[in-house]
Amino acid sequence: MLKVSNLTKEYPTPAGPLTILSDVSLEFQRGDAAAIMGPSGSGKSTLLYIIGALEPPTSGTVTLDGLNPFSLDEPAQAAFRNDNVGFVFQDHCLLPQCSVIENVLTPTLVSRENKNYTKRAGSLLDQVGLTERLTHRPAELSGGEKQRVAIARALICEPLLLLCDEPTGNLDRHSAENIASILLDLHQKQNTILIVVTHSPELAAHFPVRFELIDHKLQRVS
Repeated sequence: MLKVSNLTKEYPTPAGPLTILSDVSLEFQRGDAAAIMGPSGSGKSTLLYIIGALEPPTSGTVTLDGLNPFSLDEPAQAAFRNDNVGFVFQDHCLLPQCSVIENVLTPTLVSRENKNYTKRAGSLLDQVGLTERLTHRPAELSGGEKQRVAIARALICEPLLLLCDEPTGNLDRHSAENIASILLDLHQKQNTILIVVTHSPELAAHFPVRFELIDHKLQRVS
């Protein structure tokens, strides 16, 4: 279970604290999928980064399977993220010098698990339709194909939590629809908790649960 309780995020400024998030609470079980909407600058990405233990809250708590990652030291926190959280960003963030399958395998370089990740990488790439692209470099791929590689990479360590920050923001309509379908299909197969933040109503419409950030607060809209 993911549980976020009374989360607040503020940044200090000469004029006083700048509030980004105020008293945000939510709960998700394994298998849940939700979209969080809001305009640019509303705090969507900040909320995602806090949930994924990339940035600490000012107050409030985040727990995943009962563990608060912000109670850990930095090395343990990094291991927690690698083991439990998969990230997909608007920019695919692929390594240009590495092949498709090498990019997917990069999170396993610091994994503490002894598994056949190469076999899993091949299976994930097959599921996103890139079996014929294993040895290609990112420069040889389309934008949609690069994002499919990023999705496979996010899932390689079998995370409980899959977090996506505007995953279709740089894609044309057809590619965006394809990515949305792939995300939800793999989420169901892997039984993750899937959270997508977006300003796109088209992407959000694919999700059974939708929230909106309004005036620093999270409100459920469906």
